[in-house]
Amino acid sequence: MTARPGPRNAITDVAGLAVGHAADEAARTGVSVILPDARVVCAVDVRGGGPGTRETDALAAPNLVRSVDALVLSGGSVYGLAAADGVVAWLGAQGRGFVAIDRPGVPRSPVVPAAILFDLANGGDKGWGLEPPYRNLGLRAAEAAAGAVTAGPEAVGAVAVGVGAVGLGAVGGEALGTVGAGYGAQAGRLKGGTGSASLVTADGPVVGALVAVNSLGSVTVPGGRHFWAAPFEIDAEFGGLGPAPRSLVADEWGLARLEARARTSTTLAVVATDAALTPDQASRVAIMAQDGLARAIRPVHTTFDGDVVFALSTARRPLPAGDEDLAVARLGAACADTLARAVARAVFEATLPPGMTGPTWRTC
Repeated sequence: MTARPGPRNAITDVAGLAVGHAADEAARTGVSVILPDARVVCAVDVRGGGPGTRETDALAAPNLVRSVDALVLSGGSVYGLAAADGVVAWLGAQGRGFVAIDRPGVPRSPVVPAAILFDLANGGDKGWGLEPPYRNLGLRAAEAAAGAVTAGPEAVGAVAVGVGAVGLGAVGGEALGTVGAGYGAQAGRLKGGTGSASLVTADGPVVGALVAVNSLGSVTVPGGRHFWAAPFEIDAEFGGLGPAPRSLVADEWGLARLEARARTSTTLAVVATDAALTPDQASRVAIMAQDGLARAIRPVHTTFDGDVVFALSTARRPLPAGDEDLAVARLGAACADTLARAVARAVFEATLPPGMTGPTWRTC
């Protein structure tokens, strides 16, 4: 069998996962929630020099809880960590979470790691006083993901937005571009966004990626609109321009953000597979998947970025027979390539929110 994208070309091609997005147009920010249908193995790898995370320590070996009930990617910098509060509340109300003490009257404890990016300087109205919008956005994104599951496969990847219309790229039924955590994001000097991609591997397992691109580095080659990720593109999914037509020198970074405001960057990602992985195997996949960011963004993992990659296993199928370590290596490599494609798709589909100015990939 030849490897190919899944029917949605999105992380929701991995059986057992749904995605919901919510955005606040006035604040130019948003939240994305990855909602599994049951607790799943999760690992995390942090490479950026300025990360903002919640509950990632719980995923480290040899800690007790290395599985999760949901994941949250959010704008809003430190304020955005509160988005996980809304998701925890929603899950708790559904009776979902880690059972610390199985006794009536003792609620479950949902495990919801989160990571945030900086979109506070994008011109949106951040005058929220004592009530930042993120808890509510997290709740709405969780509800959107749950509603997508209820509505059926065609709706997976649902979107809840604020007042007014939002420009979205809808490809294969999945919302891409200016949506969710990437709503107010910036990719170098181009408008950033939220992207997704998938691959049904030649071995059988499915891998997928979801990413919010708010990078210091550029996703395009200097002097043109060719993506760094072009060698991994499938079926012209982000324009079909192919690789750059010329050789590049070592320090050419193109549309990277190197001005004083460069300390406002981060790319957040989730990779997932339906293959059954142990927590340690998922950790190796997360580490390998970081290379997808390096293939798609230049430079990446800088002091000014807070780059974080989570890895999920929904364990719907066993690892391919034979050498288990080799099977994990193949999954990690597939996740890296798929994440690189998702990064390019995020920027390819990004549009400007109402009232925002600046270049997008389509207008640069």
